[in-house]
Amino acid sequence: MFLAELQQEERKAFLELAALIAKIDGKVSIFENSVLIRYQKEMGLENYKLKGLAIDEILKVFKNERSKNIVLTEILQLIYSDGVFHDQESETIQFIKSYFGFDSSEYGSFKDWIVKIKELTVSKGRH
Repeated sequence: MFLAELQQEERKAFLELAALIAKIDGKVSIFENSVLIRYQKEMGLENYKLKGLAIDEILKVFKNERSKNIVLTEILQLIYSDGVFHDQESETIQFIKSYFGFDSSEYGSFKDWIVKIKELTVSKGRH
């Protein structure tokens, strides 16, 4: 949705983060995989080769508030794409939230917004 606003270095870091989170539960679901492909297209990184960076290496790339908001929003969307919120995903999102300095109410707002978007998408598909 907002990934095109990220700088080139941030785009690569975001892709690394998204891939890390998608496989955190041991496998990448077809839903997560389709989201990853969409991310690559949206950011013009179809040929990017993942480096497998550590999460703290990835997160330090995002310095401004807008980039951090975009990352949190898009990562929540990825996590909810398969309809399952695993413990490892929850722990990772809490780590990101803390690292970026989001308080609980900010995080809650992002999460609620993403859940509403997912509900709209699902109901749109039924008509």
